[in-house]
Amino acid sequence: MDRFQEMQVFIAVSEARSFAKAARKLNMSAPSVTRAVAALEKRIGALLLSRTTRSVHVSEAGQRYLEDCRRILAELEEAEDSASGSIAEPAGHLTITASQLFGELFVIPVVVDYLAAFPGVSINALLLDRLTHLSEEGIDVAVRIGHLPESGQHAVRVGEVRRVVCASPAYLDAHGRPQHPSDLQRHRLIVSDASTLVRRWDFQDGAKPVYFEPDSRLTVSANQPAISAASLGWGLTRVLSYQVAGKVAAGELEIVLSDFELVPLPVHVCYQGERKMSAKVRSFVDFCVERLSRHPALVATDKAPG
Repeated sequence: MDRFQEMQVFIAVSEARSFAKAARKLNMSAPSVTRAVAALEKRIGALLLSRTTRSVHVSEAGQRYLEDCRRILAELEEAEDSASGSIAEPAGHLTITASQLFGELFVIPVVVDYLAAFPGVSINALLLDRLTHLSEEGIDVAVRIGHLPESGQHAVRVGEVRRVVCASPAYLDAHGRPQHPSDLQRHRLIVSDASTLVRRWDFQDGAKPVYFEPDSRLTVSANQPAISAASLGWGLTRVLSYQVAGKVAAGELEIVLSDFELVPLPVHVCYQGERKMSAKVRSFVDFCVERLSRHPALVATDKAPG
């Protein structure tokens, strides 16, 4: 087995955290995968993977080598594409990421259409409600909401989302529409402990910040149940505008207190700042930017009076 193949095996085991899973992915036998990693460690003279009976973890030296392997193989693939003239035709494997709900509602429809347009590309979509690191986790493209935490990457802004308070029209007709954040203390509230919005609801009254500590009889584990409870008329909840755009458009939910909202959060399509983008990355970024930038739920709009 040559060094490039050993690198591919090492990357697969590191990402799967399992020799058996990596073997299945590579269509190899588990003993072959084990021997390849052992030969690699012997030649390098360092332990790259820490094994236990139940799991496999990348060592500190292994993490550095993993990043180098990904970079080297990406450059090799790019060189081969260029030499063969296939640089203009997207092909290969892409790993992308987005938050779970945003990914389900916005990114997966883009992925499905992209795969139909580019049959030579396969995609692994990681929909995760945690911060991912492009370089460390081998991610090609990320769709991020909010400030960009990672340096060394390029980003194209495709829209924005707002932090909104909403309830069903029936609830608001029965209990009144709050005119100021201080009015929330007289309302039934729904909070999600999966969201950073649960700890404190921040607003802006002109140049003055306004803080409200929600005290709720109903706390749920995710935003979607909070939205469902609000749609059923239990009370008010605070989420991101894209999460309720469909229900607002359908008249199932109504946004209130929009005059007191914070500055919207930007949405970016991000990719690593390499010397030269491969055809698959460039085509997906362009495809994603074109689709998301014209999505009505992400386009900045004038806020209706709240």
